[in-house]
Amino acid sequence: MARKKTITHGQILTAAYGLVVEEGFKSFTARNVAKRMGCSTQPIYLEFRNMEDLKTAVMDEIKATLASKIARRFTTDPVVDLGLAYINFALENPVLYRAVFVEDHFGVTDMREYAMTTALKRLDTYALAEPLNDAEKRNTIMGLWIVATGIANLMAPGFIDITREQMIDILKAVIQDFIINKRFSEGSAAACLAPSIASSIAG
Repeated sequence: MARKKTITHGQILTAAYGLVVEEGFKSFTARNVAKRMGCSTQPIYLEFRNMEDLKTAVMDEIKATLASKIARRFTTDPVVDLGLAYINFALENPVLYRAVFVEDHFGVTDMREYAMTTALKRLDTYALAEPLNDAEKRNTIMGLWIVATGIANLMAPGFIDITREQMIDILKAVIQDFIINKRFSEGSAAACLAPSIASSIAG
């Protein structure tokens, strides 16, 4: 009779996910994942071809988590909901939020572009944004992120305490301002500003 596996694929993925969220890929080794589970590295290589295969699985899990959080609906306005979802994600999942958007555990270009692509799909269904070109749409999303990041990072330590209704009013004003006035319409100013603003606020 074959020996029953005691370490499963799911357990390895969960351990690797937790390690990466807490410490980033700088600590992503087979030995560290195994140590987290209290076993040898052998089960890892039985379930995954190599560490790159496991890394891909971890990234897929993180992207799936982000997608589910961003998809949450709170109002009848899909773009306001995008800002609210980002704020809620930051407040409800502080470790993962910092790992993805602040500490660059996963590669800022990859994760930012994934989040941007997901957000643009939402904006593409937004009637008010129909006249905007691609650059203007991206800048609108960046502006929304900057404000949502500020709200989330001020609320997390209790510096401000605002209601959901107040958040909605702020986000609506920002969205309208960026769409109508086309903020950061020259070049890629918003794309350059967003990461540094997020880091300075959160750091």
